[in-house]
Amino acid sequence: MKNFLIPFCLFFFNITLLIAQSEVYPWSNISGIRVDGELIELNSSFCIIGSEWTQIRKTAKERASYNFVRDGNTQTTRVSIGAFHYDQSVEDLGGGTSNIRINFRNDTDTSLVGTFFLLELPASKYGDAMVQLIEPTPGRIEHVIPNGTFEVLRGSSKGIKIKGMRRDLEITINEGMDIVVRKDTAANSNIEVYFALMTGDLAKGSSMYRSLTVMALGIPDVNPIVMTLDRNTPGNPFKGFGGNFRLQNPEADPPVIDYCLENMDVRWGRVEMPWRFWHPEEKDDPIIKANNGELHPRVEAAMKMAQRLHQLGMPVILSDWSAPNWAIEGEMSFGPQPGGLRGNPLDKKKHKQIYKSIADYIQYAKDNYGFEFVMFSFNESDLGIYVRHTPEEHAEFIKGLGAYLESRGINTRLLLGDTADANGWPFVEAAINDKSTHKYIKAVSFHSWRGYTDENLQKWAEAAERMNVPLLVGEGSMDAGAWRYPDIFSESTYAMEEMNLYTRILKICQPESILQWQLTADYSPMIGGGVFGNHDIPLTPTQRFWNFKQIADMPEGLYAMPIEADTENVVCAALGDNEKGLYTIHVVNNGATRQATLKGLPAETEWMRIYTTNKRRNMSQGRRIRVRDGEATFFAEANSFITLLVDGESPF
Repeated sequence: MKNFLIPFCLFFFNITLLIAQSEVYPWSNISGIRVDGELIELNSSFCIIGSEWTQIRKTAKERASYNFVRDGNTQTTRVSIGAFHYDQSVEDLGGGTSNIRINFRNDTDTSLVGTFFLLELPASKYGDAMVQLIEPTPGRIEHVIPNGTFEVLRGSSKGIKIKGMRRDLEITINEGMDIVVRKDTAANSNIEVYFALMTGDLAKGSSMYRSLTVMALGIPDVNPIVMTLDRNTPGNPFKGFGGNFRLQNPEADPPVIDYCLENMDVRWGRVEMPWRFWHPEEKDDPIIKANNGELHPRVEAAMKMAQRLHQLGMPVILSDWSAPNWAIEGEMSFGPQPGGLRGNPLDKKKHKQIYKSIADYIQYAKDNYGFEFVMFSFNESDLGIYVRHTPEEHAEFIKGLGAYLESRGINTRLLLGDTADANGWPFVEAAINDKSTHKYIKAVSFHSWRGYTDENLQKWAEAAERMNVPLLVGEGSMDAGAWRYPDIFSESTYAMEEMNLYTRILKICQPESILQWQLTADYSPMIGGGVFGNHDIPLTPTQRFWNFKQIADMPEGLYAMPIEADTENVVCAALGDNEKGLYTIHVVNNGATRQATLKGLPAETEWMRIYTTNKRRNMSQGRRIRVRDGEATFFAEANSFITLLVDGESPF
């Protein structure tokens, strides 16, 4: 039996486990087991390791083919990386215990160090841990898996114990496995625990099964939270929560849209321009055909959707996903092309015809539906979904269409960017640097699917500031492939990650609106009623719906204000208006239930409301909180999205 210290300071403890749930990503990675609201980290992945511990490939978002399904307490993922296939089921057993069942199979002859189930335990929580094998079997691992750098323990055993000051993991296995533990000598390095699934030469058709039971114990961090509001430096206004309404499911879309618009204060809208159906043949005049009763049903539905949003008082953005064949170069492409490119460029010889066709659509909506779109964009043209622009072409298009719309007396302006991801900010630089584009640009936009680091979010805030126009999140969410495994939309884990992202966006970007993708049956915040093919239950709001409503139903037109929390697993953002005495504070508590104090409110403030959404509460309003000398203390529930509202109203 082998032990090692990193360094070792063993601490035994007992703790009453009230709530426990495994958090599993659709690509199979297990972030950890949440115990009493505190996440006991596992950070698992499946990894394939080439010769001498090189060429390491791990499962991660969009790095494999995968699917996700929940059945009761069991979350199942199926993952394929080339010829390697992993089926993983994670079942919550209660008491901080989960069972992980892994089936692996290989579809080709190959030779490698091995394929492993890997845990990456953070040094901040496990840096003092002792690691000990359970029922080790001497011998064979030394001759199967070559040594790599930074290795501190290896052996074949039926499990492993990892004991630290605040974390305690015990993992038992249904039969022996080879286990390797590694740790880089650099400061703050993770502890890596490799469970060998198969190693060495793998013949086509090889397979194996293992069952691992993980028991997690931890001392939750219940230290009080202190948040400090700075009312002296208000920033940009947040004018409200918005939604995308691209119609794709004639049966399931209408009830979801109705429910969202009737039960949530949606203040911005974005709809599709079905350009391919508006003007399929270049020789035809689409307005004449529409006036003759030949308006395509897709176009009519999109225009009526936009009209409905306008009548509810929303500014409405018009975005186009694809173009008629006459307006593009090459054959229309809806998927990746050789070399990785997507979409099609516009035909450079037909810019005038293109400008007129788009302007005619906008004019027809104005003349026949009584409203004007505030902005136009091509959806994700940096990526090519499905019109593709270079940054320079994007700038030229803005100038060309902008000038043409102006010449026809159309007030619709252009949206700068509308990029596929938060890391797409270089795409807007050409237009920002070309001042002749500025008069036609009404706002800057990005989509938050990927790359939403603090640094990238700050770049978008700076881009809007340089342009002196508002910033919009044209499509808000965080997993563009989630429609393939819709069970994930009902997971509390997904709902909380979304709120972590939106709260960071509110704080860093100071957008005018976040437009959810979507408030239809696609990526729906509702389940049942035919959504995702589920007719077993009536249409029902999920936790995500209540999170969105909690943002949407707060006072409008408040200004972003700096706020800081003294705890790392709390994210917060503040909005306020000093003249009106209105303040909204959004807080995501990613840890255990604990006391929290908000400082920095006006001294004359007397009361504050509190709303909480989590797995058990749906925007539940708690008892009013007394405010004294600008400070208020309350209990922040575990793993919750919390909104504090100061509106000057007395509870009496």
